[in-house]
This record gives sequence, structure tokens and C-alpha cells, in this order.
Amino acid sequence: MTMDSDALYRQLVQNITDYAIYMLDPEGTILSWNEGARYFKGYCAEEILGQNFSCFYTPEERSSGLPMQGLAAARQNGRHEAEGWRLRKDGSVFWASVVIDAMYDNGQLIGFAKITRDVTEKRAQQQQVLKARDDAERQSRELSGLYAFLNTVIHNIPTRVMVEDQSDSRLLLCNHSIQQHRTGPETLLTHISTDALLTRIRGERPREDNRAAGHFRFKMETPEGTCRLKCLILDIMDNGHATGQRLYLVDDITEEYTAQATIRHMAHHDALTNLPNRLLFGERARALLENFEPDIGRVGMLLLDLDNFKNINDVLGHQVGDDLLCQLSARLHQHLHHGETLARIGGDEFALLVPEAHDDNALSQLAHTLAISARAPFQLSEHRVQTGISLGGVRASNDIDSFEQLMRCADLALYEAKRQGKGRYETFRPELAELARERLDLENDLRNALAQQELFLLYQPIYDISGVRTTGFEALMRWRHPVRGIVSPLEFIPIAENSGLILEIGAWALVEACHEACHWPDEQRISVNLSPAQFRRQALVDEVTRALAITGITPSRLELEITESILLDASQHNIDILHQLKQLGVRIVLDDFGTGYSSLHYLRSFPFDRLKIDQSFIREMCDSREALAIVRAVTGMGKSLEMEVTAEGVERPEQMALLQQEGCSHLQGFLLGRPGPAADIVCGPTNALESTSSRVPN
Repeated sequence: MTMDSDALYRQLVQNITDYAIYMLDPEGTILSWNEGARYFKGYCAEEILGQNFSCFYTPEERSSGLPMQGLAAARQNGRHEAEGWRLRKDGSVFWASVVIDAMYDNGQLIGFAKITRDVTEKRAQQQQVLKARDDAERQSRELSGLYAFLNTVIHNIPTRVMVEDQSDSRLLLCNHSIQQHRTGPETLLTHISTDALLTRIRGERPREDNRAAGHFRFKMETPEGTCRLKCLILDIMDNGHATGQRLYLVDDITEEYTAQATIRHMAHHDALTNLPNRLLFGERARALLENFEPDIGRVGMLLLDLDNFKNINDVLGHQVGDDLLCQLSARLHQHLHHGETLARIGGDEFALLVPEAHDDNALSQLAHTLAISARAPFQLSEHRVQTGISLGGVRASNDIDSFEQLMRCADLALYEAKRQGKGRYETFRPELAELARERLDLENDLRNALAQQELFLLYQPIYDISGVRTTGFEALMRWRHPVRGIVSPLEFIPIAENSGLILEIGAWALVEACHEACHWPDEQRISVNLSPAQFRRQALVDEVTRALAITGITPSRLELEITESILLDASQHNIDILHQLKQLGVRIVLDDFGTGYSSLHYLRSFPFDRLKIDQSFIREMCDSREALAIVRAVTGMGKSLEMEVTAEGVERPEQMALLQQEGCSHLQGFLLGRPGPAADIVCGPTNALESTSSRVPN
């Protein structure tokens, strides 16, 4: 039996299971349903025939009109193809590939043939392919960007980067060379060719083996100067295995090397004189002492102190003072020829390390040579200055074998040189340490002296020019030590000033002297010496005010004696204090006149009531024309400025006669009266020459 063609076609369509094939009328109603449709959708024909095909779409797609848009497209174009998610009966979805064909009969639309295929798996594979492609493209872009970034960095950093194939020494990479134009920073390394650099690296590299040698440093000469280089060599590895390629990283560290050398120099040298400082001086001394052998040669040390440097610095200015220190260091260097180290260890303090000081005489000769050299005048700008140095020396021994001991002993010797009058050299002796201990003991005893009433005042008379009438007395401090007896002020006053005790002692002396003067006739004055240390604090004006208030003495009867060193120390500040004291009504006396640096300047700056000619001029005036000329000049200047002039240190009648002839207004000295206790004071007219003959010296 032969099946007609229509029946055969329908049977073929109905039995296809790979495609869902169904017929729609022009409004989208399902007219037929094949086995493939049932398989894909899960509906049997009875459940779906007569339904609108939009039931296979999601609610969102139905509300948007998407199903009917597909039919409209097929009606207009004859065919519509699309993909999208479709619903099964159980609510699950699958990705469908849809073809809708419009069917016509005699030019009239009679319906649509809709063919649907489940391509969910195919779509997933396509998505994976697309994702893999996107990932590959993204990685390619990232690698391309990274390569561009690294290429930019490598070709613009100052580090020379080179990669070499070890099998044939072929250069695989070099970020720059002298032939290439670079936009990065230019250094001396820029002017070194790659070939020359690699040749030098191979020659400089440590030769223990042929493996990467890590960091090492070397230098190369270029037309622009010496280039200091640092090289790092690394073997390139891949998963722990050597690739046979070697990486060279070369940096120019010339500036770093220079900077570090500068820092090291600054840390070990004085910024002004460029001499070694205390740190470097100590290092060199300790190095010498490590190999110290007393029988072969001894390490020697000198400490040098510039005399009167503070006065020069304050009067002429710090710039002149700095120039003086530089010229002195250069001058001293001219006499060093045997490996000595000259160092500046303080403001005006220098130290000299002598590697081989065979005996004390050799060290002494060197010290005297330096002292003579330092006494020659210095030309400092428009100023010509003559000064000197004091020196203290010591040699290492079995008992003095450390840097600290050498410094301490040399310092004790220097202290003794300055105590003996400056401009001298002293060699350390063991007794100097004992004297230092005695000074320390004396300082400790002095701290209790005031409380124990061991300090007392003596009074030396001041006469008018006739030598008959006393016009007042100068208060002089003394110390009656319970064990040592009477201690000279030359011994304990410097200790009091260095320790700061002079502030308390000076305040006590001011009140004590004013209190004693209250018992004298009104025309008698009392002179009290002020220490430079008292001028360093504003409280001095308050202390004088308090002394006047406590004792009730008339201010004009109090004379405050100062030396030029007070004026040289922070001069404007001290001038202001002098004016404040002057406003209290007290009198100001300039003591030791003529021994300082700026006497005339301060005579113009401040109206002193009295000048006291230093006793060194009085002592020599009868035998020295120069001393007499100075006395005559000071006396004449005092008259012109309407200041009283006192000659102190008058000890011989011929001095007194000459001073009377020159017109001094007042006299003071052993010839006229020695310092004595308050109980022995005779106020009023008396014959000084007769009275002093019977006075017991104190």
C-alpha cells in the first residue's frame, strides 16, 4: 500500500524529536504539535493545542509584547529568527533557537510554522569560548600595558640594566647606552659604554666561582671624573631552574659616596678651622695608646688655650674672633712635621697629639715653639692683635695610659699655666692633681664659710691727694679657715667665681660693708668690688636696692667698683645695669683702668664717678717713662671728664710725691694704710705716713 505524500510528510514531522515543530494561526494560536515539541516543552498535544504560543515565554516577555513582535517580523519579512529563554511545563527554562516562517496560500497569510531547538549546551560552550577569548584579550592588554610600563621604567631609570646569555656572552637586553637618547636623569654612568662596563664587571667580580656574586663596589674613570659604581649580579631563574641568563644591575653611587664622605668629615672635623674635633682626636689618641710601649716612645699631649680670647671676641666681634682662630690653627700647623694631630676641642681650646714624645724636654721645646709663634701679631682685617697661648702638657706612662687620663692631666697642667700668669707652659706633675683636689676641698669648705661666719671684711683707707684726710675705705674680703688659717683672696675668690658662690658672698659683702659704713661720718664713702658674675643677672640692682634699704646708708656714700672685663662681657646689657645703678644714686668706679681693650670707648659710653689707675703703672712710674706717661694721660683725662682719679698701690714716698705733682685726686696703698678690721678705722684727718708706720699688716 502506498502512503500519499501529505501523510508521509505529516508522519515525518510528527516523529522528529530534535526540533519542536508546531503550526500557528495568524493570531498565534497553536494548531499542531509534534513529538519534539512535547519532548522540549513537556506538554502533550491535548494540553497545548488551542493555546497561544506566548505561554512558552516568561511573564516579563509577554507583558513587553515580545512574542507578537516575532510574528509581526515574520509577517513582514517572511521569516524571523531569534534566541532566548523559554519555559517548560515544569517551570524550568532552556535556551532556545527559534525560526518562524510565514505561510501563504494564494498570497493570503494562513499561519506560521514555528521551529524551536534547545541550544542550551551549545550556548554554554559558546559562552565559555567567548569568556576565554575575553580573558585572553584582557591578559594580552594587561601584559602589553605591563610591558610598556616596565619598558618605560627600565629605559628611564639611572640604573644600568643588562641581561646576558651565559652560553655565548650575547647581550640580550640593555636599557640604555651612551649612544641612546634617554629622558631619565643623567649621571657619570651615562658616559660609560656597555662593553667597557661589562669588561670591568667581569674583572672586578669576585672569582670564588662563576655564580652570581651579589653586590660589590668598584670605580671607573670617565672624562667627567671618577665614577663610583655598585653592581648586583643575579642569575635568572624559572621555576627554580637556571635559564642560563644573567642580570646585571649597575648604579652610580658617586653622589652618595661623596655625601657620605662629607658627612664623615663633618662628624670628625671642626666646621670653622677644619681641624679634627674632639671625637676624631680621641679616636686617634686611643689608637696610639693601644700600641703604647713606654720603653720605645711615649705618646704626648698638649692642651692650648688662647689668652684673652673672650675680650678680643667681644670687643672686635665674632667674625674677627673666628679669623683669629683660623689664623692661629694655620700658624701652629707650620711647626708640626712628625705626624702630630692638632685639634680644636672647644671655643678657644686646642689639643695636640704627639705620637713620639721621647722625653719631657722634647714636649717642652715643642710647646715653647708654639707659644713663641702665637705671640707674633695677627692681622685681622683692619685690626692688628697681639695675644698668646697658655699650654699644659703630659706624656703617657704606666700610670697615665688612657685618653681620659691624658686629657685630665694636660688640663691640670694648663690650669696651672694660666694660674701662673698665662702665656706659659707647664708640664703635668703629680702634685698638680693634689692641688686640684685641694681646690675642690677648698670649694666645699667655702660653701659653708658664710654660714659659719668665717668670712670677714678688712677696710683699706683711701686718702685725698694730700695724704692727710681719708675720704673713704675699700672693703676687702678675707677668709679665716678653721684649719688653714687666713686664706688669700687670690686663692679663694677665683674658686668662688667659678663655682657661682660669689653671688651669695658678694650680696653678703655689700650689706656688711654698708652696715659698717653707717657708723662713719657722712662724708666717708665705702667702696665694694663687684664680680662679673654678679652682672650676669638682673637681680644685682635689686640686691643693691635691698642693701641701701636695710642699712639706711645714703646712696651717694656707696661706691661700686667694677673692672673693664664687666664691660667687655655682654657690654650693652651691663651698660644698662650700670645706668640703673646710677639712678639709685650710688657712685660707679672703674677699677684697674688701662689694662683692658676699650677703656676710652666706655669712658664715653658711661659717666663714671672715679677711675682707679692700675697699680702696675704706679709700681713702675718712677723708673719707666712709659708708665709715667700713662699715669699722666689718665690723670689729665680724668680732669677733662670731671672724674676723680685714684692711684692704687702707692707704696713709696717718691711715688706719692710724683702723683701729687701729676694732680691725682686720691691715693691708696700700703704707704698710706694697709687693710684693717673695722675696729681699727680712724675716720677724719690724720697723717697717713705716721699712722701706717705702727699699723700691723694683715
